Amino acid sequence: MSTQKTLEFYPTRGSLRVSARQHWRIAVSDNATASEKYAAEEFQKWFNQATRLTLPLDTVHENTDTNNGWITIKGSSMLGDEDIEITVSDSQIQIKGGRPRGILYAVYQFLEELIGIRFLTADHTYIPDASTRQIPYGSYIYSPPFSFRWSYYRENSEDPTFAAKRKVNTVTDAENLGGKTQQQLINHSFHALVPYGTYGESHPEYYALVEGKRDTNTHGGGPQLCVTNPEVIEVAAESAIQQLMDRPEATNISVSQADTAAYCRCEACEALNEAENSPMGSQLTFVNAVAERIEKAHPHVKVGTLAYWYTRKPPQTIKPRHNVQIQLCSIECCTLHAIDNPDCEQNRAFCQDTNEWGKICDDIWIWNYNTNFRSYDLPFPNLRSIAPNVRYFLRNNAKGVFMQANGNGLTGEFSDLRNYLISHLIWDPHLDADALLNEFVKLHYEAAAPPILKYIAFLHDNVESKGLHPRCFPTPEDVGLDSESAQTVFDYFQQALALADKPEIQARVEKTSIPAYKAMLVAGGDMESQRRQALIDEYITLCERYNMSHAAETQAAEAYFEELRNQ
Repeated sequence: MSTQKTLEFYPTRGSLRVSARQHWRIAVSDNATASEKYAAEEFQKWFNQATRLTLPLDTVHENTDTNNGWITIKGSSMLGDEDIEITVSDSQIQIKGGRPRGILYAVYQFLEELIGIRFLTADHTYIPDASTRQIPYGSYIYSPPFSFRWSYYRENSEDPTFAAKRKVNTVTDAENLGGKTQQQLINHSFHALVPYGTYGESHPEYYALVEGKRDTNTHGGGPQLCVTNPEVIEVAAESAIQQLMDRPEATNISVSQADTAAYCRCEACEALNEAENSPMGSQLTFVNAVAERIEKAHPHVKVGTLAYWYTRKPPQTIKPRHNVQIQLCSIECCTLHAIDNPDCEQNRAFCQDTNEWGKICDDIWIWNYNTNFRSYDLPFPNLRSIAPNVRYFLRNNAKGVFMQANGNGLTGEFSDLRNYLISHLIWDPHLDADALLNEFVKLHYEAAAPPILKYIAFLHDNVESKGLHPRCFPTPEDVGLDSESAQTVFDYFQQALALADKPEIQARVEKTSIPAYKAMLVAGGDMESQRRQALIDEYITLCERYNMSHAAETQAAEAYFEELRNQ
């Protein structure tokens, strides 16, 4: 099925007037799955809230005539897992989706596209008055291009019902939400395949030779393996096969390096790496060998490995086996500019490597970084690069996208807005990102939106004008913050707070203003101790009020608050 909308809705061909359909009924099959039943209930609830029509939900048999006066919610085995198909005519509405998740996504797509509902955050759904709405006749067929989609925010894992509305398919096993994809994130796995605690003492030769010694450092899931050792290949393959026997529903498995640069420099590994002009030479040879053995036991399982850090550059002649997935990691990239921006020198190497991998592998996965791991709540100027990056990944054979953000923390900088943007774009990469951003800000912050939009423009323009290229561990200076710009940022949010004319808007603006306080604390320059103490107190109060759990990837918020109090 096409990854694009094959036929848009056309109002010129006629439209269905909602207010004239108060006697219609919602049909769900008597053998419906849990997700089909839940999808029908969700449609009934949200449709009622937007149109004020309470349509009865009926369980129907296979031969029930639903061609006149019915809204049919039905899963289809003829569609892919997450494909959707919507048809609107004068006499009926048919909402179909693949099993197990497609039907739920189809309902949410209908509610968003044709009713105007917006699932903005877990606790804020925008519901328009759709009582006089005209729904255009037509058909809509869509198949998402990425089969693995993870907007990695704790807001999604904390509330899987919201993640389902955002079509994030990686966070829950709940049957009514369609479960999650059985594809697993490709991640560091050497420590699980050949555990050092099991083999380190008896077989030190299984592990990386570094500076003439076998590595014993377990930091980052290490030590790395000696990937040319034939016994290591067999042990890793047997371990992977056993893991798959214990998890028969899995469709892929990680066979990938530890998170350390201490890879093996033994004679055999180095010979392969030199011949292939990349440490990925020995790594991919190893992964291919393990994948060959896995295929014999589990022919339908893919074997995923990271192209990360020292293994990102593809080898010159060795290609991934047909059952190997390559997950490219963009950790060295500038987050301000699009990866394929020819004027950003920092991104050229990753762009070149991605292009080369796309030529030799048709199952590329992406690990992209969308937060400041050093400081989750510091202003982070990447909102303009998200959409072009996602579209770039799609052009280079990407099938899965892991958009890593502050997944272990709550109340990060613009986490609500960024989650809305990312989840939309990895579902449909061709959406207008500027329209999405403006829509979210205006609906979520209402009267306070103008200065927040000005802040977003200022933040990005300021970094651009200074010729900076922040990565995903930036300092305040890396994102263009000094005493003047920090004060400008702070002033924008003070303006927004002054415009917040409802308690709920006041709360939303307070939550999103936390980074403005952080900017003042870390880049505001010299100030009177009394003013600084007041800023610290206000910052901590807001962080606690809005449940900020982490100040950084490896620092709990409370530990950071204690540092501030002791300054």
